[in-house]
Amino acid sequence: MTDATAATPPRRQGSVLVALLRRPRSAFGLIVILTMVGAAVFAPWLMPYDPNDQMFDGLSLEGAPLPPSSEFWLGTDLLGRDLFSRLILGAQTSLIIGVLANGIAVLLGATVGITAGYFGGWIGGILMRFTDLMMAFPALLLAIVLAAIFKPSLLIVAMVIAMVNWVQMARVIYTETRSLAQREFIEVQRAMGSSTFRILGRHILPHLVYSIIVFGTLGISTTVLLEATLSYLGVGVQPPTPSWGNIIYENQTYFANAPWLVFFPGLAIVLLALAFNLLGDALRDTLDPRLKGRH
Repeated sequence: MTDATAATPPRRQGSVLVALLRRPRSAFGLIVILTMVGAAVFAPWLMPYDPNDQMFDGLSLEGAPLPPSSEFWLGTDLLGRDLFSRLILGAQTSLIIGVLANGIAVLLGATVGITAGYFGGWIGGILMRFTDLMMAFPALLLAIVLAAIFKPSLLIVAMVIAMVNWVQMARVIYTETRSLAQREFIEVQRAMGSSTFRILGRHILPHLVYSIIVFGTLGISTTVLLEATLSYLGVGVQPPTPSWGNIIYENQTYFANAPWLVFFPGLAIVLLALAFNLLGDALRDTLDPRLKGRH
């Protein structure tokens, strides 16, 4: 690819959606994501019971959770609450945090990466050294510390996850921006007197859109898993607000006698993370012209 043609971002022929649907793995990922998003959006109409209602007939005579049945499709938890209803409402929590946290991480990481990559010098040096410093901390340990300092809530958990996930985006975008900033068509724009904002907005950012979309999609699976981990450890979303992680946390002591209480929320976490990974991989293969013809 020459610098002359590089001034215009490459386009893919045909619909991206059609290309994704033609791939069995990405089609499966889309179906899973749309199903869970639909369940989260229409939760009030899909939940057969109040997810916080501790039903009198939700426990056995011995006070144990009930297994899946025609009345309670996924069984009940240790307090006699309908597990299916709590999983649907928990989808709202997990998706909201996943999208919100990843959106903040993508915005922050892209801003740092573009700024450091374009300006370079001492500005880029300071920003990337700070990024390297953040990458040196174990993400889970840093998230636990931050979550323990602040009072856990949906927004706080999302911010905590974003604070530990932006560094990967910053590193990727920095590398690509640094390469673009040294291309001839960017030098021509500078010589013509184009402003920094025009160069960034019209000639650099369009080349980064594909990477941002792919990384953003793949990052949602990471945030969902991290939210579930924090909630399982008791420093994430706090009861009675259900999330898939704290549902497992609340019911883990019944794992041996009532395995459905851990299996179904665990399955939901795995399916959603897998779906976003499959979709992200397919988007990368579809949107990145360097991978054309490999798949």
